[in-house]
Amino acid sequence: MRLGIDIGGTKTDAVAVDELGALTQRVRLVTGFGHDAVVETAVAAVSRIGELTGLAPGGFQSIGIGVPGMVDTASGQVAHAVNLGLEQLELGGMLAGRLGVGVRVENDVKAAALGAYHLLGLTGTMAFLNLGTGMAAGIVVDGRLWRGSTGIAGEIGHLPVDPQGALCACGQRGCLETVASGSGVARQWPTDDPLPVRAVFAAAADGDPVARAITARLAAGIASAVRILVLTVDVGTVVIGGGLSHLGERLLGDVHEVLHDWERTSPFLASLDLPGRVRLVPEGTPVAALGAALVGEN
Repeated sequence: MRLGIDIGGTKTDAVAVDELGALTQRVRLVTGFGHDAVVETAVAAVSRIGELTGLAPGGFQSIGIGVPGMVDTASGQVAHAVNLGLEQLELGGMLAGRLGVGVRVENDVKAAALGAYHLLGLTGTMAFLNLGTGMAAGIVVDGRLWRGSTGIAGEIGHLPVDPQGALCACGQRGCLETVASGSGVARQWPTDDPLPVRAVFAAAADGDPVARAITARLAAGIASAVRILVLTVDVGTVVIGGGLSHLGERLLGDVHEVLHDWERTSPFLASLDLPGRVRLVPEGTPVAALGAALVGEN
């Protein structure tokens, strides 16, 4: 039995996975804010799953954690996870001390990539394109995460695509993330709706020209991310996940339309079948927590 925990900005998802990779138990907790609270949340998640499975921490084959920010997988250190209130935290070491067993820590998007790969029964090379507040991708090659030489592989949201575009949080200008992410949409469409993407899609459906332009840029930005992933890594499948994926077929249809338009003018892109490589993560599946369970051994 393996245990996986996805520590998000507002909620923590924890799952137990059996030897066949099937989910057997799941609990969800509110994530605490700040160093001590995040550690306590993770400890509480292990305790709750332990109660459901009847296992002590040492009884699990492995324990893996997915968390936002920059993660040093060797040391378990997490940096710059601003939505958790973490600047620097030795999360792996602190949890090992509290639980009495080793814990593997990985970036949440990379963990989700591994979870999606196994959940969908994929082979070969896949990219998990996470569309949330920001944009990033996790890449899996033959069942194993590809992190790159420093762990930065997949940070395609910070590829500048418009030198005159908006200033990105990373300090560059016109990054892909500034138009193809939740924060990018919120900047362009001020609203009291807690879900700006939902609001802009509703306005676009009602014919608002500004909203339609924003949704068009969003679809083009996501299509650009797909093209980048295929042209640089030649992934066989691009799985779209994250908060924006809840738009479902509305979003996927717009992205497919852009990709098909490109194919009409580029025989080269047409030969790559970009639309055929894109799919949505199954709605409601805890892919990040499932991936975290697998990260414990990856």
